[in-house]
Amino acid sequence: MLTGSELIAKTKELKDVTETEKVRACGYVTTSKNGKERCNFNAYYKAIAMAQGYKSSGDGDKNTIGKGGRKLSYIATVQGNGNLLIGKAYTAILDLKAGDEFEIKLGRKQIKLLPTSESE
Repeated sequence: MLTGSELIAKTKELKDVTETEKVRACGYVTTSKNGKERCNFNAYYKAIAMAQGYKSSGDGDKNTIGKGGRKLSYIATVQGNGNLLIGKAYTAILDLKAGDEFEIKLGRKQIKLLPTSESE
């Protein structure tokens, strides 16, 4: 798995391919016991964020400082109107821009946001 400046360089080199192909090319793939490949998007995005200088919540410091100077709690709360607000500090860590689109995957008591092909 590529990390740091190697990861950034490889990602820039692969700007015209799909996100899945980028994840594979950078080595963020595991093979299950039955031989099926699985792309580790979360690990890939976390590695990119760390390569860009952002601290990870998994680095032992759950109170990472966001751009606004506040400590990030890595907890989101459903608001009274049913909205779930993630916040700018988190979108900045992943370098998300206005207009980026995500497919919503619902699991049992979890929500996954996967980039759509338009936002890749």
